Amino acid sequence: MSTDHDTDPPDGDAVAARGGHGLVRATDIFKALSNPLRVGIVRELAQGDRAVHELVDALGVAQPRISEHLAILRGARLVEAERHGRSVSYHLVDDHVAHIVEDAVIHAAEMD
Repeated sequence: MSTDHDTDPPDGDAVAARGGHGLVRATDIFKALSNPLRVGIVRELAQGDRAVHELVDALGVAQPRISEHLAILRGARLVEAERHGRSVSYHLVDDHVAHIVEDAVIHAAEMD
């Protein structure tokens, strides 16, 4: 005889424990990408390294907002900063996140 709790889906912690660090890390990546401006930043960085002022120009958003969102992407280890004298440029840690973002954007456009 089955009880109600036998058919309940496992909670997120149980799923993460079964899937290990990979599921937790994937969730962290999706959280970091859960903002249109951060998606835009990733799309810009997919084209190459960018200084903050270049991201400001490309995305039409004030520098403090760009810096705030870059900090989130850095915290998620999706982008890295490199200092060149007074200037700091940013780049993607690897191309995987660019592919994830581009695939999601294309998929979303196809759903419209």
